Amino acid sequence: MVTQPITELSTRARDIFRLVVETYIDSGQPVGSRTVSRFSGLNLSPASIRNVMQDLEEAGLLAAPHTSAGRVPTETGLRLFVDGMMQTGELSDDERRQIEAQAGRGGPVEDALAATSAALSGLSACAGIVLVPRHETILKQLTFLPLNEGRAVAVLVGGDGSVENRVVDLPPGVTGSALVEAGNYVTARLGGLTLAEAQTRLRDEIGRGRAALDTAAQALVERGLAMWSEDGAQRPVLIVRGAANLIDEGTAGNLDRVRQLLDEIEGKEELVRLLDSARGARAMKVFIGSENKLFSLSGSSVIAAPYHGSDGRVVGVVGVIGPTRLNYARVVPMVDFTAQTLSRLMA
Repeated sequence: MVTQPITELSTRARDIFRLVVETYIDSGQPVGSRTVSRFSGLNLSPASIRNVMQDLEEAGLLAAPHTSAGRVPTETGLRLFVDGMMQTGELSDDERRQIEAQAGRGGPVEDALAATSAALSGLSACAGIVLVPRHETILKQLTFLPLNEGRAVAVLVGGDGSVENRVVDLPPGVTGSALVEAGNYVTARLGGLTLAEAQTRLRDEIGRGRAALDTAAQALVERGLAMWSEDGAQRPVLIVRGAANLIDEGTAGNLDRVRQLLDEIEGKEELVRLLDSARGARAMKVFIGSENKLFSLSGSSVIAAPYHGSDGRVVGVVGVIGPTRLNYARVVPMVDFTAQTLSRLMA
């Protein structure tokens, strides 16, 4: 359904629609005409308000979940509200301090991102999400230490001083001298390269007969680089904090929806793809319910904003997942400020 332009609604319809949306977001319950008349100050009878709400329902902006109940905004209505009617609030000084304190806590960047996501989750009462900058390991040194028959420990030293150990199965015919030869070759010929670059150069040198390694040592180096590349590709690049916030009074009565929502978050690969679509945005992106297929069944919303590195390029995305009735006016500036804070962290 195409969203009706806000300019096509009468002033009375806009006022009533805004009141219904804001009241629903605040209470989570369908809003009746008597409620609107009691708090609106519109000086309209419940019958007049009811007629306008009926018009809004026919326009696809409101829906009646039960015949005798009030109305709730549809996803189309929420989109109209967010894009054309919402007035965003201001963060308090305390909220700003909490976000900045977690971003500036020091230590590994991933820890600061996780802590910032947790702070955002706590303040917004949603699940906080951060798409972490992809980090490619730079090879500095690789050593193979014999462990037992058929296995060795591969010790990789990264360009940033990080050290990682992996147990690797040895190809047939690998001797102690081959372990030393393989490690020396990687350090001398492939040091300073990323894993992908190292694999490319190794294949090129083997292809041209310039690898200066015997067959067993070649197989060992190939196996070691492939193992680390695969391991790096499978590392989660998404941090999720506060998923328990998504189970509230409204969702607890619908266990299937709760289960679906948690499954959707657990499937991080799909969620990463969704957030990746926000990388190209210059500012905030708001996905409401079925506007994205990932959350079409659970009916959840995502607010996401990109953050930037020292060169100004987008390096990641921060945001929240919450119910479609989340307080967009409060959470949107919260996510925006968090993205600005992370950009300063990465500078």
